[in-house]
Amino acid sequence: MATQQTLIAATMRVIREQGIAAVSARTIAAAGGVNQALVFYHFGSVDGLVGAACRESTAQRVAIMKPQLEAVSTFTELVDLADRLHQQERAEGNVTVLAQTLAGSHGSPALAEAVGESLALWKDQVRTTLARLLRDSPLADVLDAGALTELVSATFIGLELMEPTRPDGATVGQALAGVARLAAAVDGLGPVSRRALRSALRTSR
Repeated sequence: MATQQTLIAATMRVIREQGIAAVSARTIAAAGGVNQALVFYHFGSVDGLVGAACRESTAQRVAIMKPQLEAVSTFTELVDLADRLHQQERAEGNVTVLAQTLAGSHGSPALAEAVGESLALWKDQVRTTLARLLRDSPLADVLDAGALTELVSATFIGLELMEPTRPDGATVGQALAGVARLAAAVDGLGPVSRRALRSALRTSR
């Protein structure tokens, strides 16, 4: 088990520091200070190891973030949490890992499956949170938690991946500012306004 954890940690380090193109049994073994034959002994292939590293690291981060998602009680708080999450993921190099593994998954079905499973761990938590917030929202009749989760996840990932390309230096936090204002408006509606909005949305369906 210790050797497997060493290999997983070394894999994440290589991806963060050198990119997915540099990942090989040799570079991973060198980063972990172990024999490269152990990559194949424990994981069968380099892609198998990268996939295991993606799943395990994501599971660890989701476990840490889960209590914070469970504590969210408004859409405004959810947007604020998304901003904090992005800052944390960027600082730890996980945005780089996401970009690199997504790129690598296009040429590897095994890695694509592992990345998909990793993203699903996040989406499951987001879906649970959105379903809870939508229950008492005037948007409940027009928004499906599952579809909204896919939209939110795709948007968040897209914003993360595009951030380095923004010539104006705009950050994910700035991009979320407009969403935050909308969330605050929905959260701030009183009972009468909520009923009116709910009725208008039902009529427009």
